[in-house]
Amino acid sequence: MNKTIMITGATAGFGKAIAKKFASNGYDVIITGRRKDKLDKLENELLSSGKINVLSLNFDVRKKDEVATVIGNLSSKWKAIDILVNNAGLAVGLDHIDAGDTDDWDRMIDTNVKGLLYVTRAVAPLMVARNTGHIFNIGSIAGKDNYENGNVYCASKSAVDSLSKSMRIDLLKNNIRVTHIAPGMAETEFSLVRFKGDKEKADSVYKGIDALSAEDIADAVYYCATLPAHVCINDLVITPTQQAGVNHSFRKM
Repeated sequence: MNKTIMITGATAGFGKAIAKKFASNGYDVIITGRRKDKLDKLENELLSSGKINVLSLNFDVRKKDEVATVIGNLSSKWKAIDILVNNAGLAVGLDHIDAGDTDDWDRMIDTNVKGLLYVTRAVAPLMVARNTGHIFNIGSIAGKDNYENGNVYCASKSAVDSLSKSMRIDLLKNNIRVTHIAPGMAETEFSLVRFKGDKEKADSVYKGIDALSAEDIADAVYYCATLPAHVCINDLVITPTQQAGVNHSFRKM
């Protein structure tokens, strides 16, 4: 019987790459996201990986009641979730705190923090009941240090770091592993979202940097998930070789 992984924000970037990585290695996959057309396309792609099952759940992690209803109504087969990847997250805007857009702030906090909590609250009891499971929280090196104009995004990812530590303590007696993954510069649609579709600005973020790919992060998640059951990678910071921290990188011009 295949193990089951659930991935939030699976329609692009890290989430999509993680779904493909695990599907190609024989896992049944639950993919979630707000964009149904992209979910449907990914479902068909994953099913071509082999003898696996795929379930698409079209919901918004920011909507507490929707999250609880959708996950609560899963069949008994799909409730046996072995791995949860809290991947849904984003950065929006890049302004000094005195000029920030409060709608952007709400969107980041509601997705990066509250959305992660809502999904974990719905899935963790299923793992506790089975006395097994592995939760991955996708954070950022921005949660380890701060940079100019990063304010609320950095704060939201710092919360993910802190919550990961607390989850690990709370779920220790239930044999549930918790891994926090903190990527550095990774070239996905992340910056395109941050700059609200401005491709020129988004591309400039990675200029001169051999950035991480979504597949790099998927490989790291898979590695952590497939270690012996008595081993847990608690906190994994991953950067490109040209980056030493949020404020330190070397660009080849």
